[in-house]
Amino acid sequence: MSPRPKKIRRCEGRFCGRAFKPTGISLPDLKQIPLYRDELEALKLCDLEGMFQEQAGERMGVSRGTVQRILTSARRKVAEALTTGAALVFEEDRR
Repeated sequence: MSPRPKKIRRCEGRFCGRAFKPTGISLPDLKQIPLYRDELEALKLCDLEGMFQEQAGERMGVSRGTVQRILTSARRKVAEALTTGAALVFEEDRR
């Protein structure tokens, strides 16, 4: 039995650059944490614009539960990068 096909997630935001990293250290010298486009979109909608997860899910074309999973992943990555000095590297799609 094969898994359900993944829904296409609507993302309106654009990346501002290629990475977010500590100053003074070159990117190759840092641990690199990928932050995917859907994670950045969920962060923007819920944390910046103040949308409820259900509203963000409607905007992105996914369920509230999916938004919750995406947000959990994104917040963990941002917290790790900020507390350990790692770089957030912006990626279009999950591989």
